[in-house]
Amino acid sequence: MKVVVQRVKNASVTINNKVTGSIENGLLILVGIHESDTKKEVDWCCRKIPTLRIFEDDEGKMNRSAEDVNGGILVVSQFTLYGNANKGTRPSFIEAAKPDKAEPLYDYMIDLLKRDSGLQIESGEFGAMMDVTFTNSGPVTLILEK
Repeated sequence: MKVVVQRVKNASVTINNKVTGSIENGLLILVGIHESDTKKEVDWCCRKIPTLRIFEDDEGKMNRSAEDVNGGILVVSQFTLYGNANKGTRPSFIEAAKPDKAEPLYDYMIDLLKRDSGLQIESGEFGAMMDVTFTNSGPVTLILEK
């Protein structure tokens, strides 16, 4: 599993000119699911993401988590995180999980975050063509791999 975590002032996802998810002050999560991923990797990510200390405290140090600042989380599926462009000019996506495996894990991730984090959890739509708009704060961007 590969997850890009971005601290944002705001973020939204639009599908067919309709906003399907929107947050203020929180985390934009771009999720790539590997062909070998299971619920174990999703569980690890869902424990880590809300508690990542990447928000500033009163002294300007990154000591607060999304939980601490009551931030939202916008989750967007992005199989292209497993694009490999080392050979040629057209990326290969053979490491990305096929939709029949990836979509249930993506849905599981959203459900788990909603159930356990107590934060506002919004999402895109698996497999849809989406426009993602955000204002990166900092900028702060991390990549989690499990």
